[in-house]
Amino acid sequence: MKFEIMIVDDDKAHLSMLRTVLKAWGYQTTEVEDGSEAISNVCEKPFDCILMDVRMANVSGIEALVEIKKINPAIPIIIMTAYSSVGTAVEAMKLGAYDYLTKPLDFDDLELTLKRSFEHLSLSRENKTLKLLLSSNDSLSSIIGSSPSMVELKEMIQTIAPSEATVLILGESGTGKELIAKAIHGYSSRNNKPMITVNCAAITDTLLESELFGHEKGSFTGADRRRDGRFMQAHKSTIFLDEIGEVPLGMQAKLLRAIQEREIQRVGGDDTLYADVRIIAATNSDLLERVKEKEFREDLYYRLNVVTLDVPSLNDRRDDIPILAKYFLVKHSEKNRKIIDNFTPLAMDYLIKYEWPGNVRELENAVERAVILCNGNHVSERELPPSITKIVTNIELQNSGLEGMAGFSLDEIEKKAIAQTLVKTTGNKSEAAKLLNITRTTLNNKIKKYSIQFPQSGT
Repeated sequence: MKFEIMIVDDDKAHLSMLRTVLKAWGYQTTEVEDGSEAISNVCEKPFDCILMDVRMANVSGIEALVEIKKINPAIPIIIMTAYSSVGTAVEAMKLGAYDYLTKPLDFDDLELTLKRSFEHLSLSRENKTLKLLLSSNDSLSSIIGSSPSMVELKEMIQTIAPSEATVLILGESGTGKELIAKAIHGYSSRNNKPMITVNCAAITDTLLESELFGHEKGSFTGADRRRDGRFMQAHKSTIFLDEIGEVPLGMQAKLLRAIQEREIQRVGGDDTLYADVRIIAATNSDLLERVKEKEFREDLYYRLNVVTLDVPSLNDRRDDIPILAKYFLVKHSEKNRKIIDNFTPLAMDYLIKYEWPGNVRELENAVERAVILCNGNHVSERELPPSITKIVTNIELQNSGLEGMAGFSLDEIEKKAIAQTLVKTTGNKSEAAKLLNITRTTLNNKIKKYSIQFPQSGT
């Protein structure tokens, strides 16, 4: 996708120069020489960014800014001004300008500012999409991710959901197996009734039969009335048996009959009841291994294993970490009545590099904690759990050659990082600035500040 920039400047030479530079960077441009033309163009076309001079003969940049913000407040507007008019630029920022640049323009600063404005624009659009997902009733919308494994999983859900097939969901703890079950139910013909969920690992052995099948009055101490179990509650709907691998061996025969025949008996009762249910089960155990160890019935395993879905761990879908993190950021910002736009680059870097043994659940918990602690509009590494930042920092130090620099000042660490980057780029300052994510001007200032010696490439 090519971003389109409208350049607004009544200096034709400057206008032509900017057009040439921006097109060389791969942007599409529209050029106008007056603020009134800029306003008219915004009414007709959705631009991705506006680069606008302050001083123009007819309608000034400030006047145009005010009117454009009324028409489309989302467009990032970057003001260009002479050094003598910095006060005017500050006024423009208060009126909603994204940023300002002083003439003559530093092209490194211009390029970096444009990139940041497009990141801001993309974030705004992404946050809008994520808010729509949060408010959506579509059960598949809560399964966030566009990695190949998740695309394949979503397609599989849509394929099998309309059937009556029993589904076994496999995956590590925290990968979102219950969300998958809800999506299958949501796309089935049984979605007019709620899915009934049973966590088999959370119920004691003695109570599990009663929980699943119900009991008659007086069948055991405390049974003061007849009670329907979860299978009858799920009649004409779906029952989700989470952690199916934890069902005691003695209970598995009764569960097999319920799944195979859809017939149950209440504890203490003689009547056979029919439960029209769709079965979805999930486990983080290796059921085949448990079958070999005689801890899980082989016939029950094959009765459950009609259709199997493997949910990938977060480490197996690392490309999804940024969108998942932002989804949880939007979710918990709204929940806690906060306005938080994004993560700082360093905070996101920590999230991407961490191993996530607790999978998506751990990621959500980390983001929720960060939202609660955050006092600004960006989550920084300071709000992330120390367990994450400490582990990632240790790995980074080992990989970067900075290991053993604990106790050194930030200036000393920064000096070494810049020096190593300049050696890596054989003295190419433009390339080094890109790797360090700073402008060439900033890099030159730091080279002078630290008196850094490096190979000279002449660029």
